[in-house]
Amino acid sequence: MAPSDLALLKTFTHYFLHFVFPVFIALIFYRKNWKKVYLILLATMLVDLDHLFANPIFDPSRESIGFHFLHSYYAIAVYFLLLFFKGNIRIIAIGLLFHMFTDYQDFNFWPH
Repeated sequence: MAPSDLALLKTFTHYFLHFVFPVFIALIFYRKNWKKVYLILLATMLVDLDHLFANPIFDPSRESIGFHFLHSYYAIAVYFLLLFFKGNIRIIAIGLLFHMFTDYQDFNFWPH
């Protein structure tokens, strides 16, 4: 596969996991309120605001996990603990953890 095709596939996968896959999470696990859940899952994308404190803001050769403070292993541990709460807190935890997985796979599963 050509490097440009691979880069395109990587970008597509990243944004698919951030914006489209949460629809499936909402529909499968929260069918009754899937629209509300989807919006909450999308709102967890605000965790990327911590990128604004980095210089440069985006560096394709830098892994987000463990670098940005809201992507730190301590933060991920807190997100995991939030799974044990009920209601919207659990949905937020799912969104944050899935976001961390998406960022993890973006750096570790693809050549760069």
